[in-house]
Amino acid sequence: MVLFLNRFIRIRNHKIKNEMQLRFLKRLHRLLTNGYPLLEALDMFTWDKQMNAPAKEITAALKNGSSLDQAFDSAGFHFSITAYLYFVQANGDLAGCIEKSIEMFEYRTNTVKRFQQVLRYPAILFIIFTALLYFINRHVLPSFQDLFASQQHASGILNFSLTAINGFSKLLLIASIMLIITFIIWYFSKHKLSLKSQIRLQGSIPIWRSLVKMNTSFFFATHFSTLLKAGLPYKEILLFLKNQTRLPIVSFYSKQMTSDLNRGIHINHIMTEFSFLDEQLASIFQKHTNRSDLEKDLAIYAQMLLEDIEIKTMKTITYLQPVFFTILALFVVMIYVMLMWPMFELIKTI
Repeated sequence: MVLFLNRFIRIRNHKIKNEMQLRFLKRLHRLLTNGYPLLEALDMFTWDKQMNAPAKEITAALKNGSSLDQAFDSAGFHFSITAYLYFVQANGDLAGCIEKSIEMFEYRTNTVKRFQQVLRYPAILFIIFTALLYFINRHVLPSFQDLFASQQHASGILNFSLTAINGFSKLLLIASIMLIITFIIWYFSKHKLSLKSQIRLQGSIPIWRSLVKMNTSFFFATHFSTLLKAGLPYKEILLFLKNQTRLPIVSFYSKQMTSDLNRGIHINHIMTEFSFLDEQLASIFQKHTNRSDLEKDLAIYAQMLLEDIEIKTMKTITYLQPVFFTILALFVVMIYVMLMWPMFELIKTI
C-alpha cells in the first residue's frame, strides 16, 4: 500500500484517469472470463470512444513484441497495475492477475479520494488563515502601533505582541518553504540515491517505516504465493521478483536472497535480516516445507495484511483532520490573545 502511497503525485504525460483505468480493467476481465482471447477482447474496446485509444496502444505494443506489463505501461496505466501484470509471463494467469490488480487499484483509488476529502477543508482553512495573518501584519498591527504610541505601559506589551506575531509569521513562512524545498529535493534526487540509502532513510521515519514494512511484506507474500501456485521453484520465483522494476525494495531483497541461497543459507534465516519484511513471513517459511501449504498460508497472510493496511491507513487519514483543526485553532487563539492583550491593558489605565 505504502509504495503506491509514495506515488500519489506521480506525473505522467499521457496518464489515464483512475476511474477510466478501473473501468477498462473490469471490462477486460469480464471479456477474458467469458472466453475471449486477449487481442479479441482488446479489439472490442474500439466500440467505446473513451477506451479506444489505450486499447489500440496496448494492441500495437503487444504486436511489436512488448510484454503485457510494458504494453499497459506505454498506454499510461498505473504502476500498481503493471506490477501485477508483469507476473503473467511467469504464471500464465492473465484473468487472475487482472482481478488482483483491480482489487489493489480500486483500494488505492478509494484511499486517494478519502485522503483528498479529509484534507480539502483543512487546506482551505489554512489558505484563509494565511491570508488573515498577512492582513493582520500589513494593516492591523500598524494601526495598533499608532493607537498605543502615547501609552508607555501599553506600548511595551504591544511590542511584545508584535514581536510574537511577527515571529510566528516568519516561522510559518520558513516552515512552509522548507517543506516545499524538502519535497522538491526528495522528488528529484531520490532516484540518484542508492536503494540501500533509500531504505535506510525510510526506515528512520517511524510511521512511514511501519507502512512501508506492511506494504513490502504484502507484495512479497502475494507474488511469492502466486508464483508458487504456478509451480516455480524458489530460485526462479526470486529471479522473477528480482527482475521486476516496479517494486524496488522487493527486487532488492530478492537479489540478496538469491545470493544467500546460492551460499546455502535457508530462506527463513535470510528473511529475518530485512527490516522491511515482517517477522511473520519468516515463521511461515520456517513452518512449511510443503509447497501447497506454503502457498495457501502466504495467500491468507497477504489478505490479512491487506486488511490491516486498510485499517491503519484509514485510521491515519481520519486523525489528520482533527489534528490539523486543533493546531489551527491554537494558532488562532494565540493571535487573538496577542492582539487583545494590549487593549485590556489600555482599558485598565482608563
